Amino acid sequence: MELIDGKYLLSNGIDPLELGKEHGLPLYIYDSAIIKRQIDRFNNAFSVNKMTLNYACKSLTNINILKLMRNWGMGLDAVSIQEVRLGLHAGFKPQEILYTPNCVSLEEIALAVDLGVKINIDNISILEQFGDHYPKYPVCIRLNPHVMAGGNSKISTGHIDSKFGISIHQLPHVHRIIETYKLNVEGLHMHTGSEILDTEVYLRVADILLEKAREFKDLKFIDFGSGFKVSYKNDGIETDMEELGQELSLKFNDFCKSYGRDLTLVFEPGKFLVSECGYFLTRVNVVKQTTSNVFAGVDSGLNHLIRPMFYQAYHNITNISKTEGRKRIYTVVGYICETDTFGVNRKMTEISEGDVLCFHNAGAYCYMMSSNYNSRFRPAEVLVHEGKSYLIRERETMADLLKGQITAI
Repeated sequence: MELIDGKYLLSNGIDPLELGKEHGLPLYIYDSAIIKRQIDRFNNAFSVNKMTLNYACKSLTNINILKLMRNWGMGLDAVSIQEVRLGLHAGFKPQEILYTPNCVSLEEIALAVDLGVKINIDNISILEQFGDHYPKYPVCIRLNPHVMAGGNSKISTGHIDSKFGISIHQLPHVHRIIETYKLNVEGLHMHTGSEILDTEVYLRVADILLEKAREFKDLKFIDFGSGFKVSYKNDGIETDMEELGQELSLKFNDFCKSYGRDLTLVFEPGKFLVSECGYFLTRVNVVKQTTSNVFAGVDSGLNHLIRPMFYQAYHNITNISKTEGRKRIYTVVGYICETDTFGVNRKMTEISEGDVLCFHNAGAYCYMMSSNYNSRFRPAEVLVHEGKSYLIRERETMADLLKGQITAI
């Protein structure tokens, strides 16, 4: 979103305020041009013979976003059987989908086998059961490198106390299972968590994974996960993809040369691709001054944007109704019946009741983590694509809240 001639505009000059008038508030807006920019940036950062980007669709699974990803040459990273089915519905081929669940039963994995997608297993118990039932089905194994990475404990997944992955120290056990069941291991996978800033830490994890990969003789791909940080404060603090791409490409190319053939380098970006494409528009219901604070209370809450309360995540907030004028300091809060604070001590153009506030970086894990808490409706979603806007999800109604409920008494 850019400030042009006194108005905040999306790509191709589309006015978000007009979209708010047309579709109502609150409203999620996604700008596809930003997604494509991020895909191109990622691809251009690496120089290897074979690379695949699997979109981590848990970040945003609207079917239109999935179709765009497919059209732009992406594969799909799915963490549930429902995401697998959404991917197939969007047109992905089964072999373009890598299913990476955690703590699911063999019954759910069996459903994925029936659908023909790639399977990624992250614990010894299920790997052994899988070998007993599907010894000929290709499998990928997720390893835990015991490296603390990521900027938040709730989204750091590669440390020693993490529930994710098979410990690298348990590889002798893994190899016994592989040899006993003659498993076809086609890939190795690691994912250390989100908000990665230190490329040296990521490269250290890469060294661990490449070293362990030498123990597997028939690999087709190595998946390094994702977790790359985007800038939330317009301060440029983000993963240096160009530096990482250059360094990791050298490591991977050297590995492939010593391994004897080219493997496919795989990543599964989610937030990196869709975070910055998203804008969440809300209307200010009330401006309330207390003895120590000025609150701007909006027509939304943690039911629509839980990341600030759950992760202490920072989202820039802009008063897009007023681009000029006096600046004041506000605490922006929601309408949920508990403390749902979006931002404290935010300086922005003076707010009046009825103004529209825009939350930036609202593409990833915003609608996807929304709920009907307080029996509130989920907002609509709009896609801006190639100069046009499209309603891609209707606003919920009372019928949606009542759907599935059965009057039994």
